[in-house]
Amino acid sequence: MFHRLRLRIAEHVDGPLLLIAGGLMLAGLATVYSATYDTNNRALGQLFNLLVGVCVMWGVAQLPPQKLMRFAVPLYLLGVVLLLCVFLFGVKVNGAKRWLSLGFTRIQPSEILKIAMPLMLAWYFHKYESALKFRHFVVAGLLLAVPFALIAKQPDLGTAILVGAAGFYVIFLAGLPWKVLLAMIVAGASAAPFVWTMLHDYQRKRILTLIDPTTDPLGSGYHIIQSTIAIGSGGALGKGWLGGTQTHLEFIPERHTDFIFAVFSEERGLLGNIVLLALYTLLIVRGTMIAANAPTLFSRLMASSIALSFFTYVFVNMGMVSGILPVVGVPLPFMSYGGTALVMLFLALGVLMSIQTHRMLVKK
Repeated sequence: MFHRLRLRIAEHVDGPLLLIAGGLMLAGLATVYSATYDTNNRALGQLFNLLVGVCVMWGVAQLPPQKLMRFAVPLYLLGVVLLLCVFLFGVKVNGAKRWLSLGFTRIQPSEILKIAMPLMLAWYFHKYESALKFRHFVVAGLLLAVPFALIAKQPDLGTAILVGAAGFYVIFLAGLPWKVLLAMIVAGASAAPFVWTMLHDYQRKRILTLIDPTTDPLGSGYHIIQSTIAIGSGGALGKGWLGGTQTHLEFIPERHTDFIFAVFSEERGLLGNIVLLALYTLLIVRGTMIAANAPTLFSRLMASSIALSFFTYVFVNMGMVSGILPVVGVPLPFMSYGGTALVMLFLALGVLMSIQTHRMLVKK
């Protein structure tokens, strides 16, 4: 009976994905503990979040892709309605209105769109696969533009970038013509001055600080200066677990969330970073392999978008922490402390597992 239970639990779970995610989870849990044990220990909270995330991943993995498609439209509409509720009734924290209060807790609806957006667009292109025309790409662009604009308005540029990237990957891989893509790039470049005037003051400061952080070392440049010092001070082998001076003297801001990579780099050094990058590379490669073997357009687009979204997370987070990109508030997958954001990442893993383990059962 125990053997049957073990087989039931392991059913529809992709071993390589679970192994890679497990390595990242252990590294993240250890780093969160190191970053917070001497102030406000978040390790137990992170462990609880990880357990919830794993349960969500397992549950989603049991659902075949054709059932996942049924959630596309309702989940997208729910996400957009909740974003409108945030705009109208949201709770403002640190100058940004991103949360909805439910009385007993608060939720961040924009996190739902990280999975709802690619799910909706993959379903849409799958539905019109046999007769795709240019107008379908226009409609897809509008479906993406609505939540992107609502999230950017909060303002939450980091989440808007992640949602926009996830949606764009689906549109591009569905066959977006290169001429249209080039026209979009030219239009985007031409609109840059207008976009600059639309940015909030703190967003403009972050971009200017990227060029020279020392112009405001105690203000907008503080994050980048302290994180790059921490990364460099780790050297080749790092200062060891719990040994980071920049971390424990509290020079690194948001050290258990957005800037956890600086903590990890200080303690593990260049060698640890190479191992971490190898794990993320394996995660992305495994995702693209699942996409390549997927039997339907929906599955291919969904798996590809998730894999490329993982790349976006890692590239943007490590880029901002190391000072080559503006600070936009993007967590490091499975490493940064989090609740809703972490659960959404595990949900994405569950979708990948569903696509991989049900591929022989999906009708072409």
